[in-house]
Amino acid sequence: MSNTSYSFKENSHVIVNQGGEKKVMKKILSVALSTAMAFSMFASVAFGADNNLTPQQKFDVLKEAGIVTGYPDGTAGLDKAITRAELAKVIVNAIDLEPVTGVATYTDKNYTASHWAAPYIEAATAAGIMEGKDSVKKLFDPTGNVTVQELAKVLVIALDLEVPTETNNTASDWAKGYVEAAVKAGYLDAGINYQANATRSQVVIAAHAVYEANQVPTVSSYEVVDPSNVTFTLSNGEKVEVALETPLVANKETEVKFTHNGVEYTEKVTYVTTVAQAVQSVTAENLKEVVVVFDGTVDKVSAENENNYVISGKSFESATLSEDKTTVTLLLAEGSELAEQKQTKLEIKNVLNEDGTKTFNEKVEFTPIDVTAPTIKEVVGLGTKAFKVVFSEPVDKTEAVVATNYRVDGKGIAASVKYAYPDTVIVVTDLAEGTHTLRVSEVEDFAGLQVAPVENEFEVAVDTEAPEIVSIETDDLKEVTVTFNETIKDVKDGYANSSSKDLKVTKIKDNKVTLVFKDSDDKLNTGENTIHLNGVSDYSGNKADREGTVTPTLDTIRPTVVDVDFEKKNGNYIAKIEFSETLNSKTAKDKDNYTLVDEDGDPADIAGVNKDGHPTRTIEYDSVKNIVTIDFGTEFDDEYTLEIEGIEDDAVIANTMLPYSVALDPEGTEDADIARVWLEEKGSKGHYVYIEFNSEISADNDDHAKFSFSDKDDASNTKLELTDDDDDIAPIGKDTIRIYTEEAIGEGDTVYASYIKDADGDYLKDGDDTPYTLQQVVNSTKIVEEDGVAKATALDTVEISFKTALSTVDEDDFVIVNTVSGKAVAYVDDYELKDKDKKLVLTLDRDLPLANFKQGTYSLATVDDNTQDQYGNAVDFTWTNDLKNKAIELKDEIDPEVDEVKYVSTTDATYLDFTLDQDVRFTDYNDPTAKAVRDLFDIDVLGAGDVTVKRVDIVGEEVEIDGVTYKVGNVIRVQIETTKAIADGTDIEIEYKDPKGYIQDPYGNTVKDYSDSILAK
Repeated sequence: MSNTSYSFKENSHVIVNQGGEKKVMKKILSVALSTAMAFSMFASVAFGADNNLTPQQKFDVLKEAGIVTGYPDGTAGLDKAITRAELAKVIVNAIDLEPVTGVATYTDKNYTASHWAAPYIEAATAAGIMEGKDSVKKLFDPTGNVTVQELAKVLVIALDLEVPTETNNTASDWAKGYVEAAVKAGYLDAGINYQANATRSQVVIAAHAVYEANQVPTVSSYEVVDPSNVTFTLSNGEKVEVALETPLVANKETEVKFTHNGVEYTEKVTYVTTVAQAVQSVTAENLKEVVVVFDGTVDKVSAENENNYVISGKSFESATLSEDKTTVTLLLAEGSELAEQKQTKLEIKNVLNEDGTKTFNEKVEFTPIDVTAPTIKEVVGLGTKAFKVVFSEPVDKTEAVVATNYRVDGKGIAASVKYAYPDTVIVVTDLAEGTHTLRVSEVEDFAGLQVAPVENEFEVAVDTEAPEIVSIETDDLKEVTVTFNETIKDVKDGYANSSSKDLKVTKIKDNKVTLVFKDSDDKLNTGENTIHLNGVSDYSGNKADREGTVTPTLDTIRPTVVDVDFEKKNGNYIAKIEFSETLNSKTAKDKDNYTLVDEDGDPADIAGVNKDGHPTRTIEYDSVKNIVTIDFGTEFDDEYTLEIEGIEDDAVIANTMLPYSVALDPEGTEDADIARVWLEEKGSKGHYVYIEFNSEISADNDDHAKFSFSDKDDASNTKLELTDDDDDIAPIGKDTIRIYTEEAIGEGDTVYASYIKDADGDYLKDGDDTPYTLQQVVNSTKIVEEDGVAKATALDTVEISFKTALSTVDEDDFVIVNTVSGKAVAYVDDYELKDKDKKLVLTLDRDLPLANFKQGTYSLATVDDNTQDQYGNAVDFTWTNDLKNKAIELKDEIDPEVDEVKYVSTTDATYLDFTLDQDVRFTDYNDPTAKAVRDLFDIDVLGAGDVTVKRVDIVGEEVEIDGVTYKVGNVIRVQIETTKAIADGTDIEIEYKDPKGYIQDPYGNTVKDYSDSILAK
């Protein structure tokens, strides 16, 4: 037998009849995919659970799959040899190739298209898995037996197994590599006779592995790693990790689709969890407590941080998590209470669910409704000299401390009453041992509902034992809380570890006593501490010194940024960074811990930061709200990134935050305001009043009581209310209210809008941060920005901002005119809308002559009215000799640029002359030797040693600007001095940066950064 009888031969036959070519090519692609899959999955198939099957069992699997048939008597004949035709059929069926019918490309005797094996032989041949024994005579030898080594080659080629170069077997030379690969893969046993005929058993074992490899595995199980990630386990043992675009909803069956190895899967997945995924409810059944219920468990530390909950104008004393970790009860601080039946908004921030997979940052509205009077929850005798009363809800101290409101055994008592916020009183009075009844009256909750005067029994027993310590806790090294076995009346003082570290009592609440060190520099040890308390007394007069130990549970939680609010206040851009806990004030105010960088990661080039990007203004820190405030000043011309690091909490052993960064975008940061008000006549009696705001508003603003006006001729600005007839109030678009009215509102009058809600349901706030009233004068439909200036930011670029968004722009409407002559000097080629369509950027068809560019030289005008806002109000900058006031003055905001730098050396000094494209001047510094100006230039001369900038001069003429005389010119002369002489041809590296604007053109534009190298010559 030829040693190439089973070689893998590409394109050995071309089948063209009966559509066979298309079928075979389709199946060749399928085989390529299948063999690739088989190769990638081989380890799990060859050594998987199915390898425990016997050859007979594997034969049965193949028979059920229609791959083999067995003999007529039903036997497998596993010990018998197998022919080439039989092997072709097994391989084709195992790989699921499509048999090729109606074709006979071989010339063997009795071999025709109707031969039983022809469809399989032709398919195996077309796929390149088998070929004829004699390619010249085109003989296949269907009835010839297959040897073990020939079977090995067919399998290795079909499954694309790697053929090793080093072998150790007894196969023929041509077959050694194939046999070695098949043995290593587990298809053949080692040490057998590879030249012998292959048995049907050997073929069945190999075919079963090929068949298994060719099957598309199904999903056998899945594991939800977290709501956004699921791991699927396939039937072949493979694990497929799938990242979801939309997180799974907890405890809800969801259909998940994914593709693996070219196969699309659709599986139903349920994220089963008991940790919280949503806020289930927020309620307040009294005016002092807010109950937040989650749909699962939450993290105790973040849930019990009262700073993570905000109600405007209110403060919380505590946040207490229930034992099942699903409910947080918020207790408002003394002096702070909710308004009955008034919609209230609770903001939940930085509360984690128990496994940390979700952080709650949301606002929930609720309405406090207190319809239940307080009751007596319990009465506890504290020996024979006092008793404790605990109410079912917080009660007002006013009546709670009045002794006549308490009657024991139907009689008034001589007593003093101590109030313990929020729901407990200690009544100090003498009582006999035994059972007593208590009737309480007049005591009321914060909604004014009084306790019902019903009798409550309680027991009084003689108490002769001083209080005992139950536990001592501390989560830091500065404060300890001691819990006793009864209510405490007093603790004189104490110390920790030694009498030199004195403790003082800061709070006694029932059976809990809180103490801190008298000397703020003292602290606990990180290991075990002994706490000694002097004069611990109860209400029976029992007193003793007590001692206990505590090992601190240290605060190891790093502070994190909870929220960043970036806004424009009174013209300044201000960032407010809220942290998760109280900070070390020194690190919070350290400017070096905050860096503002641009998109390239370089320090921002604005006046509010120094050359390293650190803020220049004083940083404020509010230790109550944990908010850091950074004022960046009036300049913030682009989106920058604020990087924060090095901030520590106020723990004794401080925790440092991980680096954090946040984008600060100046768009949309302006104070809430009415952008404009205009009128539109409607019929003979009334008209529409349009009130447009500078931000999106809620549709829930259609109450006429929110709006009023005053007459322009009324010096007292008396506000006039809209009448009830003015009920046609409707939101128009996302930011405008339209009112139909018959009131005499005209141009020049002032319109007021109060308690306007934004799209999130929060009241709009003006520049003073107060919600209430915004106002604006009724004007024409002119929509240009209030300062009436267009800005040339480049010689061919003009920008103009509007108070409202444009909906239609026609660049042919605009022209640049010479303000003196009235002649057009440039037209518009293109435009772009920015800043939520409120900024129009015009690209001119030519450069403006920079040499002639002075303030007031050019104006932006319109020649048509096709550019409009969404309400059809046109941009009207018409310029005529009679209407010059409508054209918009063009302001020079073109930054000067360095055209070239020349090296100048004289017998007296060495200079670098910077020639610019515009005239410039010094601003804050007229002294040419001022360090701040000299530091703008970083000069490095190769081989000349240290370089010192001695002075910086403007070469030009003296010009008076705003009463101050400046040197103005387009050359900056920089005098330098080196420790070594500068040789001709020496390379000089130059870098110039001016972030504070010490050198500007006469219109306030700072010279652009410059860096280059020149040669000294």
